[in-house]
Amino acid sequence: MFPEQNSGYGYEDCKATADWLLTQTDIRPVVGIVCGSGLGGLADMLKDQVVFNYKDIPNFPQSTVRGHAGQLVFGTLKGRPCVCMQGRFHLYEGYPIQKITLPMRIFKLLGVETVMLTNAAGGLNQDYKVGDVMIIKDHINMPGFAGNNPLAGPNDDRFGVRFPCMSDAYDRELQQLAMDVGQELGYSDFLKEGVYCVLGGPSFETIAECRMLHRLGADAVGMSTVHEVITARHCGMRVFALSLITNQAVMDYESKEKANHEEVLQTGRQRAKQLEQLVSAMVTRIEHSQNYA
Repeated sequence: MFPEQNSGYGYEDCKATADWLLTQTDIRPVVGIVCGSGLGGLADMLKDQVVFNYKDIPNFPQSTVRGHAGQLVFGTLKGRPCVCMQGRFHLYEGYPIQKITLPMRIFKLLGVETVMLTNAAGGLNQDYKVGDVMIIKDHINMPGFAGNNPLAGPNDDRFGVRFPCMSDAYDRELQQLAMDVGQELGYSDFLKEGVYCVLGGPSFETIAECRMLHRLGADAVGMSTVHEVITARHCGMRVFALSLITNQAVMDYESKEKANHEEVLQTGRQRAKQLEQLVSAMVTRIEHSQNYA
């Protein structure tokens, strides 16, 4: 049996879920936001909130990681209709990759045009400090090298083409907008731009792995985002993504440092306010085909 058939994540399943959500709220979102570990506060900025627990949404997976609330929040951000995922899904939770990325297809069927993704990541670039924010300009998809791609299986042309381009996965105009907004807000000191590498997790990387990834050109490493980006681009949405550097990857055998999830959540709390301001300022300035007047 193919993964798309009778599995809960084919076109008809996604459409049924989107239609169910649209009957429960009057908000018609044009921006979809995905909150990474410790960054769920972004959703709290939405006005006129309509909140759904993942467990109550037909076909929706459940979030099992601390720091991920497991809620889909509809609302407006400075007048712009948005939908926000407080908590995402990861390969290491045991979900098939098509299930992890199902929310992106539902976003598309809700009318979302731009997806903004955030994550917590380990810094490989030696110039990065804990608390830096890296605007993602490109990615390295390690699970994809082994054939674990969210688009594997039969292609449904209603979502997108069989072989989608990924050289323009991260929207350059939105990257520039983030830099401009960051400069206006006085964030230039901690705003970087770089390449994100995804691994399967849940174990953090070994020293040898960190060294290898750094040599391959990765500036930060994490366990999410890329699968969602591929699916979002496949169905024609614009993508902007950023990483909060929550720990410095260990590259030295003499080091006593150890990566841990508590550190990730703590850094998220410290930088969250500024990230919220950056994203909300960007949302008001993204051009969309829909008119809100």
